[in-house]
Amino acid sequence: MRNRWGLPFLLGSALLVALPPTTPLAQDPSDGVAALAEKNLSDLVSTYQSLHAAPELSGHEERTSAFVATRLRSYGYEITDRVGRYENSKLTGYGVVAVMRNGPGHAVLVRTELDALPVEEKTGLPYASKVRAKDDAGNDVPVMHACGHDIHITSLLGTAQVLAQLKDRWHGTLIFIGQPAEETIGGARAMLADRLYERFPRPEFVLALHDTPYLEAGKVGFTPGYALSSATAVDITIRGVGGHGASPQSTKDPIVMAAQLVLMLQTIVSRENSPFDPAVVTVGSIHGGTKHNIIPDDVRLQLTVRAYREEVRRRILASIARMAKSVSEAGGVPDSLAPVVKVSDTEYVPATYNDPDLTRRLEGAVGQALGRANVSEVPPIMASEDFGLFGLGQKIPICMFTLGAADPAQLEASRHGGAPMPSLHSSLWAPLPEPSIRTGVRAMCAAVLELMK
Repeated sequence: MRNRWGLPFLLGSALLVALPPTTPLAQDPSDGVAALAEKNLSDLVSTYQSLHAAPELSGHEERTSAFVATRLRSYGYEITDRVGRYENSKLTGYGVVAVMRNGPGHAVLVRTELDALPVEEKTGLPYASKVRAKDDAGNDVPVMHACGHDIHITSLLGTAQVLAQLKDRWHGTLIFIGQPAEETIGGARAMLADRLYERFPRPEFVLALHDTPYLEAGKVGFTPGYALSSATAVDITIRGVGGHGASPQSTKDPIVMAAQLVLMLQTIVSRENSPFDPAVVTVGSIHGGTKHNIIPDDVRLQLTVRAYREEVRRRILASIARMAKSVSEAGGVPDSLAPVVKVSDTEYVPATYNDPDLTRRLEGAVGQALGRANVSEVPPIMASEDFGLFGLGQKIPICMFTLGAADPAQLEASRHGGAPMPSLHSSLWAPLPEPSIRTGVRAMCAAVLELMK
């Protein structure tokens, strides 16, 4: 990817595509945000296309981080880079912190992610990513901004630029951060462990946005309370006694036990969990054996567990351990070969809980700026994020709102029996840049100004 270092400055306006939002956004001449957002829009769309064409994997966001720092510095912010150090690694984090002080008042932090995914892009866009890179295991993989982090980065830059131009409209301290390694859920912890809230002004509110393919570009959604679930990675090794496939009676077959366990795990949500407490238990990977006629010694399963409430998560994990043990005992496996259940400490994030009062307050402010027809309440989902760590345990109210980024015609067709919308992390996900960025900038500016007016 070295030859793409200059890319943010090489992709030009020839690639710009003007796509209006489905519902005209309200004008807000009183604070000047709409006019400035429109004035800066062409440059922001070009920036987005450049970022999209030059993605970087989690923990390797060197060029993206430097680009974001350079842009924010040019707007007049105090910049600190290389914030955050990953646990058990010599790799220095690529977190960026930008601060602008403007007299007494509240301190508000706005966050974006910097990383991309190991996905091969198939959108066919003229600015589609063709990047390949080495992952942490040394594998050569394709790289794509398949989760919209490039939309988030561009919206943050646009917000920072507008608010720097409107310092007479707000008072207090603004903090913008570029967080690395969201997709591997290590970046937020790394920045907090690097004393983010001690080295820099401690925020009173923390904000973020996230794009979605299930809401039209030009619209914004808010979710008071639980918005995203927790996510916990669980590794299970079912151990047995291997042998010849022609003599199963002389073995303790871990493949059969693993198959039984997969089915048993489905009963946790359906029979042990209250239907009023959403939860998911998914076996995403199962590996065992090497040949048709060999019964292996062990089988490995990888699970993801999702829940909103912590007590539900803990109960599910206890059930998983109990069921793994019972399957092994029923299979006649000796205690010395009991299954190993490992709950990851690092591949875990808590639920994202939007402070209800803050969320409703911001929903009102954004609705006034964009027009009430463009703002709505949206339901929570079982995806997960490490954004909640910036508020959890810190007693800081947070709010992540949803930014519509879908082609309205495509979304309407999918709602009426057409092809399903490409989801986040899909090789086909392509946000509509112009209306998404315009709305992202105006919505986040409205939110910040509401808290700092």
